[in-house]
Amino acid sequence: MKTVILDVRDPEEAMQDFVDVWKTGKAKEEARISFATPELLWKVLTAKRWELLKALCGAGPVTVREAAKRVNRDIKAVHSDLTALRKAGVIDRTASGQVEFPYEAVKVEFMLKAA
Repeated sequence: MKTVILDVRDPEEAMQDFVDVWKTGKAKEEARISFATPELLWKVLTAKRWELLKALCGAGPVTVREAAKRVNRDIKAVHSDLTALRKAGVIDRTASGQVEFPYEAVKVEFMLKAA
């Protein structure tokens, strides 16, 4: 099952992973999308956007209209949410203009620590 990990970690740590992959030419086994803070993760992954991701998991490329139909929402609102997810690097746009979340599962990781 193709899984992506959404996590919260220091940008320097995420950059070091990128550098390691660049130097070795070997990608990590797991796909990872990192956010600098929990607040940023929750700003990008609102409840409605999370619902969209669930509907797109394993679906392959779909049109904005199809995505809206799957979550029973207005096309304009779904388009706005898909644009935000694409700008954050969470979903992709295909050459034909469809959107795709190329994963079958999502794992979210972050730790809450005492201040």
